[in-house]
Amino acid sequence: MKILIINGHPNTESFNYALHKAFKNGVLTKGKHSIEEINIAKLNFNLNLSKGYSSGITMETDLINAQNKIKNADHIVWIYPLWWSMMPTIMKGFIDRVFVPGFAFKYHPNSSKWDKLLKGKTTEIIATLDTPVFIFKLFLGEGGVKVFRKSVLGFCGIKTTRTTYIGPIKPSTPEQRKNWLQKVELMGQSKK
Repeated sequence: MKILIINGHPNTESFNYALHKAFKNGVLTKGKHSIEEINIAKLNFNLNLSKGYSSGITMETDLINAQNKIKNADHIVWIYPLWWSMMPTIMKGFIDRVFVPGFAFKYHPNSSKWDKLLKGKTTEIIATLDTPVFIFKLFLGEGGVKVFRKSVLGFCGIKTTRTTYIGPIKPSTPEQRKNWLQKVELMGQSKK
């Protein structure tokens, strides 16, 4: 299996990168799968889709490379924080610029129907948050994560196999963080 890890946290010193490393280490322990990575914070691109999809924008090299990694992946692991129940702006801009018509989906002429061009791929989400997980799920209805799963990934044909919430991060102890890292490493090891 070709696994792609996409990290959407804008700060490369964040706990999200420790989770990223733990998942990667778990996968590599088994030695069965190949891994590619995209750290959105390290990419050079204009995150503003200023003219929408109607007139097209020249794709930066980093985004072309990201599209190739996504196209070649069998399974995509998204790791990102939830801010205001949504992904960070840089990750949303990445999605706007990368998941474009002709790559991720294609509308039928004169129709509201579309082809899901990334069909056959699977994905999982590992999201950190400062809200207690049960409150995010029960009272906030999973906010932007539900939108991401259904209206972005599902729209393009990518099937979500697992969503893992880690938190609350801010008041967590070193022991809790250690346990979360172990949990995520085991998730990586479990890839068949």
